[in-house]
Amino acid sequence: MTALQTQLLGVSMKNPVIAASGTFGFGREYEAFFDPGLLGGISSKGLTLHGSKGNKGVRVWETPAGLLNSIGLENPGVPSFIQRELPQMRRIPSALLCNMGGHSLEDYEQGASLLDGADIDILELNISCPNVKAGGMAFGMEPATAADVVRRVKALCRHPLLVKLSPNAPDVVAVARAVEAAGADGLSLTNTFLGMAIDVDRRRAVFDNVYAGLSGPAVMPLALCLVHKVCKAVSIPVVGLGGIATWRDALCFLMAGATAVQMGTAGFADPLAMPKAIEGLQAYCQREGLANIHEIQGIV
Repeated sequence: MTALQTQLLGVSMKNPVIAASGTFGFGREYEAFFDPGLLGGISSKGLTLHGSKGNKGVRVWETPAGLLNSIGLENPGVPSFIQRELPQMRRIPSALLCNMGGHSLEDYEQGASLLDGADIDILELNISCPNVKAGGMAFGMEPATAADVVRRVKALCRHPLLVKLSPNAPDVVAVARAVEAAGADGLSLTNTFLGMAIDVDRRRAVFDNVYAGLSGPAVMPLALCLVHKVCKAVSIPVVGLGGIATWRDALCFLMAGATAVQMGTAGFADPLAMPKAIEGLQAYCQREGLANIHEIQGIV
């Protein structure tokens, strides 16, 4: 499928479709449905330095055309990932993105130092984590704090740095420009949108943390808008995600300027959503006579 070949931050991918972090585990969970090696890339489950058991109580809640989740970054931790999960992921012939977050600058720095020696292709930095030293506000909410963590991680990272932005920031474009200036090699957006659910029978919030992250087709137009704005504002590559369920959705993000896309929630409803999207993009190139899908990148 040469028409779908994609270059992302110096990494060659067979196509622009990447499994989004937190929805595909560490690459083996979907093997019963399709070969993960068909994907352009796989972003690992989000990691933190010391690992986490995640949130208590209800963790997922379906909504019309979407899904609310309050998983709480359940993960084995960076050291365990390097020792146990990474060798298995590396056997999959797709680009390996390692998604990492942290609850303090020190966590980010120590995690980045450990991953610097690991055999990964791209470090995807999740700056939507709450900063425990700043009252719980996410690192990515303000340009200054976002730039600070990116600058610190970049100094410790030999891998290309893809920074994942939150759509909940007051000014996402300002945050994007700030992290670009701080040394980010690329951006991925968006993370989940802040949402809420109430159990009217129990007369209480569904989630113990009250608020949760909304993903799925419901957020696609919102995510597409932010991706389009950010692509016009920065000069580094952007990976678009948020509600992508079909090849047409993926094409929208590419036309808006994204270099690649990530798909996640769609795979819960249809485990074959990603290979179907790849086939659809390939067929589109053939119908339109495109030598490569990126001929339409950023045309809108």
